[in-house]
Amino acid sequence: MAVEIPPLVKPSRLRSRGGLFGECLAEFLGTCVLISFGCGVVAMAVAALPGSGRTVGPTTFFLGAGDWLLIAWGWAFAVTFGVYVAGGVSGAHLNPAVTLAFAVRRGFPWPKVVPFMVSQLAGAFAGAALVYAVYHDAINTFDRAMTGPKTNGHTLATFSVFGTFPAPYFHGGTWGPLVDQIVGTAFLVMFIVALVDMRNTAVKANLGPLMVGLAVAAIGMSYGANAGYAVNPARDFGPRLFTWLAGWQDLALPGTLAGTFSDYFWIPIVGPLVGGVVGVLVYDLFIGDVLHVRSQLAELPEAGRTRPEVDTDEE
Repeated sequence: MAVEIPPLVKPSRLRSRGGLFGECLAEFLGTCVLISFGCGVVAMAVAALPGSGRTVGPTTFFLGAGDWLLIAWGWAFAVTFGVYVAGGVSGAHLNPAVTLAFAVRRGFPWPKVVPFMVSQLAGAFAGAALVYAVYHDAINTFDRAMTGPKTNGHTLATFSVFGTFPAPYFHGGTWGPLVDQIVGTAFLVMFIVALVDMRNTAVKANLGPLMVGLAVAAIGMSYGANAGYAVNPARDFGPRLFTWLAGWQDLALPGTLAGTFSDYFWIPIVGPLVGGVVGVLVYDLFIGDVLHVRSQLAELPEAGRTRPEVDTDEE
């Protein structure tokens, strides 16, 4: 905005927010927005729409594969607006996997890594708490109407509003979901570094957050069903911690459903952290290094073309 907006807090008390503390506040709020709208759209799909009479029954959701688009696009918008909220202050990592990858290969200061991750986790916890505060009536109504296995009165379906779990075809195995999280997060970080790399075809006019949101939608549509595409340790563990405190017990921590999966909680943490580093390394190996060499040699041929050889022989 063109007009100057006065601060809410006295300028003398704002100095501490100009550095790391302010960046952590931005990461907290951005991640809170991300989870509030991401988990919020799942709450809509799983509990609120059926409970409000907008589906064929009070426990009916996901009648077709197309219904997954509601989730995919909801998370895309969640990421987009989370990045828009925090981007001008902290760069809007909103994801410990992004923070670690940027520290490994993009010069992000290592002393900031843990404070950023803690802020992201706290923001995710707060976002999950907000979603529960808004949707707890729909969630509880859905749980009461559902038949089948329950943990302290809660179902796996309502846990899916907040946390992720592996598909049944993994038969409780570890490697399938772990590889899924590594691959999904590698793509996410690869896309992010490509979008912000000014040596490449970086987006202009502040469209970066929208493009990152589209990247998340693409990952959800292509790799979402295996394990819920957490691709973000804070996105999964913050809400998981909240649901454990709110009564989902073993479903949340350690992430166990008898006969289906067990001790799952660590996979959406370790997988994305590994995948983020893999993604940034793959990008630099195949793309970043080439761009670096070209910039040093001042050889910037048009994309898809080779430069014609220059005849230096004198006639």
